Amino acid sequence: MSKQTSSFPMVEVLEPGASQAVKAQLRLREMILAGELPSGARITELAIVEKLGVSRTPIREALMRLEQEGLLEALANGGYAVRTFSERDVSEAIELRGTLEGLSARLAAERGVATVVLNEARACLDQVDSVLRQPALDDDAFLRYVSLNQKFHNLLSEMAGSAVIARELDRVVNLPFASPSAFVVLQANSPQARDILIVAQDQHRQVLGAIEQREGSRAEAIMREHSRIAQRNLHATLQNHELGQMPGVRLIRKRN
Repeated sequence: MSKQTSSFPMVEVLEPGASQAVKAQLRLREMILAGELPSGARITELAIVEKLGVSRTPIREALMRLEQEGLLEALANGGYAVRTFSERDVSEAIELRGTLEGLSARLAAERGVATVVLNEARACLDQVDSVLRQPALDDDAFLRYVSLNQKFHNLLSEMAGSAVIARELDRVVNLPFASPSAFVVLQANSPQARDILIVAQDQHRQVLGAIEQREGSRAEAIMREHSRIAQRNLHATLQNHELGQMPGVRLIRKRN
């Protein structure tokens, strides 16, 4: 299987009318995670204007957004620097996602979910099953899994019917390495990769069943446990010397 170069396998699809600030934000994020702007590198508006050929106003807005995402930190003397994350930072971000997704699942179970949304979630999981039936997963299969996995997690968020939780979840999953699929593609070369995805898929089925049965506490517990798969993938990635040298992963500082 070919090597991947980022721990953010999701592909951003821009709407036709996407602003220059959004385009600059996505390009800068890509440059950071690809190692073009390494950890600790100082970034100035003028340098990025020259590099991307975009005016200062959208660049300024893009840099502010990336600071809010947590990829950049503002410097006291002006400009920004690419952040380095401790293993604890990433672990806590994943834990926070699991907590919010657990709350979302519990509320979905307690409040009930429209049949059309449940059917869409079941259809999504049927597609995941189809991907995982393959005895060996190639790059395309892993990327297909990532897309479907993201769709299912989005549907879980929708099921809660809470704009507040959805907003906070959206903020959390945009934290570096905290999205549901952040480490999936990096683990593609692992002999255990397909087994891990099968366990995750079983948890998907269990939480959907708990929501349908209106078992709020059980649904919450399953999603909290589900996030621990990402925790294991984080530790495995940092312990694997080859994967740990990939540009995006270099932003993470291992525990002493």
